[in-house]
Amino acid sequence: MHAWYRPTFAPEHGALLVLLGSLLSGAALAQTWSLDTTLACCCAGCALQAEHPFIVQLKQRRTWKPRYLVWAGIYGGSSLAIAIYLAGQTPILIGLYLCGTAALILDAIAVLRHQQKSIANELVMFAAICLSTLLAYGATTGILTTQAWGLWILNSLFYASAIFTIKLRKTKTNDLKPGLIFLGIAVLITLGLFYRQWLLPLTALTFAVAFLKFAVVIWQRDWYTQCRFEHFARFETYFTVAYVCLVTLTVLPPTLPSA
Repeated sequence: MHAWYRPTFAPEHGALLVLLGSLLSGAALAQTWSLDTTLACCCAGCALQAEHPFIVQLKQRRTWKPRYLVWAGIYGGSSLAIAIYLAGQTPILIGLYLCGTAALILDAIAVLRHQQKSIANELVMFAAICLSTLLAYGATTGILTTQAWGLWILNSLFYASAIFTIKLRKTKTNDLKPGLIFLGIAVLITLGLFYRQWLLPLTALTFAVAFLKFAVVIWQRDWYTQCRFEHFARFETYFTVAYVCLVTLTVLPPTLPSA
């Protein structure tokens, strides 16, 4: 049993990778880095860390765990304090906070109903984590453009596509159809964003990484569904890093501004 003063950390490394990729793409779209960008990263990081002890405490039901309550309060309080400061600089961020709060409430309801791993809830949570794209961009520039919203949607679609490949590793959810349907819908949405000029052509094309990963999974399905966890995690990480690098490069200017 851990002492109450020992910090808790979110064990889902995938969620941390999604957060990092979303923040980097948002900052790249802003094409600059400021103190508020750093604070936005800290705010999003603390919010994600606060979710873990909060949800674990909910799972405990009637058993109160001081360690989870303390660290949920520390992480959550830190995130809230930074969020209030950033909102004072950029009031438009308040809408993002409300969306994040709504996602946390929905996640809590899903936990109480034993539906946290449902596709609907996981889609909501990926979209919520990807709000950090808008947070980094909005805190840096003071505005939220259609390009920023388009990048948030693209990020949400790409990272959410992992839901359907990961579920292939479980006997009860190893059907390819949901994944294929999701990819089809995601392509239509991405094309719509491109034609409405919410995404640059090369940025929209980065979604092809999700297609490539899904194709490899189908090709090597036996290996993917039966390999050890560390090999599966490395496989997912490689494709995620490739996407982050590509999408970040496509939103950067051709030449960096001189100092």
